[in-house]
Amino acid sequence: MSDAIAPSFSGLHHVAFTVRDLQASVTWYQRVFQAELVDGTLPHYGREWTGYAELVIEPRTGLAIGLHHNAGNKGEEFDEVRTGLDHVSLHVEGRAGLVAWSDWLDSLGIAHSGIQSVKEPFVYSVVVFRDIDNIQLEVMAVGV
Repeated sequence: MSDAIAPSFSGLHHVAFTVRDLQASVTWYQRVFQAELVDGTLPHYGREWTGYAELVIEPRTGLAIGLHHNAGNKGEEFDEVRTGLDHVSLHVEGRAGLVAWSDWLDSLGIAHSGIQSVKEPFVYSVVVFRDIDNIQLEVMAVGV
């Protein structure tokens, strides 16, 4: 192993998902995260000929969420047991943040796990929910 130090980064810029119905997903992410749609489409690097993405921005954190249409998508639901993405976890502050998300999801009629507390391998609590393509999203507070 090298003694070299890996370069750092300053945070997460965006996440991107391939979705079954681009417009339905844009609407869902706008609603859940009160995200703002960016005008225009973006190419998918290395697959420009098979698809494109629309981008929504969560206004408080600036997190960008890319939602990709791809001609190779056969319309199957997401399944985390396949190689690739398992889930995305978003940090919230304390139990109050978890309660706020639980209440928000309830107000939108989105099914979720409720607040689940875990002690091992470290202490955290989480609220798990899924988007319309079955992609697992969660909000998590560490030490709670």
